[in-house]
Amino acid sequence: MDPKSRGLGRGLNALFEDDEGVYPQVDPEGHIQGRKRDMVGIDQLEPGPGQPRTIFRDGALDELSESIKLHGVLQPLLVREHKDNSGQYQIIAGERRWRAAQKAQLHEVPVIVLSITDAEAFEIALIENLQREDLDPIDEATGYQKLIDEHEYTQEKLAESLGKSRSHIANMIRLLQLPLVVRDFLSDGKITIGHARALITVENAEALVKEVIAKNLSVRETEKLVAESQGRAQTTKVRASKSSPAKDVDTLALEEDISGKLGMRVSIDSRDGKSGRLSVQFKTLDQLDVLIRRLSEESGSGRLSA
Repeated sequence: MDPKSRGLGRGLNALFEDDEGVYPQVDPEGHIQGRKRDMVGIDQLEPGPGQPRTIFRDGALDELSESIKLHGVLQPLLVREHKDNSGQYQIIAGERRWRAAQKAQLHEVPVIVLSITDAEAFEIALIENLQREDLDPIDEATGYQKLIDEHEYTQEKLAESLGKSRSHIANMIRLLQLPLVVRDFLSDGKITIGHARALITVENAEALVKEVIAKNLSVRETEKLVAESQGRAQTTKVRASKSSPAKDVDTLALEEDISGKLGMRVSIDSRDGKSGRLSVQFKTLDQLDVLIRRLSEESGSGRLSA
């Protein structure tokens, strides 16, 4: 499979909807048009090796289990045959339903068996989790990074295919730079993504995050705490704010991302959050020549090459 030849997730909505509920593509007998629906035993299924979700909330599973007790599993799980164990299947999409079905003490569940590659299986699993329920931020970031590292996707291609902004993809991946302790707090819901982003570039992030939690600081208060810990004078920020609004963490992250790609310092300034100015600083005329050449080469495609 060449990820550059097709959009990730295109056509996959025919395979699953957003929630376990009423599915317009399922007929009254529970069949999806054009696809064979089978019943397999609960013990014949196992999670796929590429499952991006690592945390399954007990409360959400209990709610889904109660629904399954009343209505059954309305939408088939997507599975593929196990490579090594005959009669066994790996779950591509629907692990939450499988776990909830076990809680509901079902003996078998409906499935659709697909013949797809490892890469395609992981893509479907990631998309399903993004569509169905808020995916843990670290799991989401890890999923993006895996598609980039193992399946040759670029951030631009991921953004286009998933319907996300490129800055969203970049900012999520940056969360993986956080120390493990901070990532765990984020996964547990003890801090928000805003708190986490403020701590990304801080050397003493582990100590600061504990203070953030203990004092129940807001994102703005966390940013102030980070600034103070790095020895930046807040009066300088106040003076600067008179001429231009303070930049949020997303803008700073985008500046860093573009700067890294160009090898030149980039500044993004906006007063209303909708329009503004992007400035590129070059140190030599050679750098300027390289930038002009790259812009000229990519003018037709509208993209800036890496």
